Amino acid sequence: MTEMVHGTIPVVAGDPVLPRWWRTIDKWTMTCILSLFGIGLLLGFASSPPLAADNGLEPFYYVKRQAQFGTIAMIVMFVTSMMSPQLVRRLGVIGFIGAFIALAFLPWLGTDFGKGAVRWYSFGFASVQPSEFLKPGFVIIAAWFMAASQELGGPPGKLYSFILAIMIVAMLALQPDFGQACLVLFAWGVMYFVGGASMALLLGIAGLVIVAGMFAYSNSEHFARRIDGFLNPEVDPTTQLGYAANAIREGGFFGVGVGEGEVKWSLPDAHTDFIIAVAAEEYGLLLVLVIVAIYAAIVIRSLLRLVRERDPFIRLAGTGLACSFGVQAFINMGVAIRILPAKGMTLPFVSYGGSSLIAGGIALGMLLAFTRSRPQGEIEDILRKGR
Repeated sequence: MTEMVHGTIPVVAGDPVLPRWWRTIDKWTMTCILSLFGIGLLLGFASSPPLAADNGLEPFYYVKRQAQFGTIAMIVMFVTSMMSPQLVRRLGVIGFIGAFIALAFLPWLGTDFGKGAVRWYSFGFASVQPSEFLKPGFVIIAAWFMAASQELGGPPGKLYSFILAIMIVAMLALQPDFGQACLVLFAWGVMYFVGGASMALLLGIAGLVIVAGMFAYSNSEHFARRIDGFLNPEVDPTTQLGYAANAIREGGFFGVGVGEGEVKWSLPDAHTDFIIAVAAEEYGLLLVLVIVAIYAAIVIRSLLRLVRERDPFIRLAGTGLACSFGVQAFINMGVAIRILPAKGMTLPFVSYGGSSLIAGGIALGMLLAFTRSRPQGEIEDILRKGR
């Protein structure tokens, strides 16, 4: 943990892969990610036994599954974080193509598991949600397009990335999955802003999003029902939002005690979309604040390292990955405390879900690879020389 105390150790040419990786990786961010996974397992012990009982399974069946998926996610994350930015880019493009094709065939081959939205492929022993794997791939390919557009005589990469974002948003809206659609559009907007977009253009796109939202409200019963539920000043105590709000109230600052919570017996998605309500009820506001602080630390520390990066592709891709990760966490917790309409989005690395965990491992592995220390002059040095 030398870096945590004394700063980054310079890379020594010719180092073997593992020592070089250990010297250059952001150990604070990696520690925060591992902490999130540990908290997810802890909350899995509290939230998943009722679901296991309903399905006739052993009490900690879903905790074991989460540990298995999490182990795969950690391995994927560590391996990806050892890759060079060029190799990460290749991985992202290949992964994006595969996920995009899977998303395109979802309306015909997918299933909704009775939730009203066709988002998964079911293989009996497991299910896969293509949109989870599409997000990191999209960030990589959009950043590549945008970085290429900054080169002399480069292609109109910003336009290409925008067309691609609109195609993905339309495909996700048809499932319907408006939460993931918003997340993809947000990631594109952040990268576009960092890449030098004008505020007028971004405001124009925001206006188009509002118009699209009004159209969706008028033509999608699924979307309209969620918006109406959010705008209703009185929360039905027998709905998921009602149970979650009551659990957060009951938890107070220190919680009602480990295993003493009641919300997990009422919420069908207590182990996924509303796991923060379980955390608030059993462990109190104290644990919730710790979780929020960990997410904030990952995002802020990553952005601080990326702001010193010279390579525009690394800077754009890393910013898109970090901000998407943070905003997904904000959306999940915002739904639970009713400052946002219900989205059906997991809490990264904490909620149960194989697709979410493994795709999160890929995304954060990419982020760790981009924020590694490299033997380069910092961007501030270049700016000083230009004066």
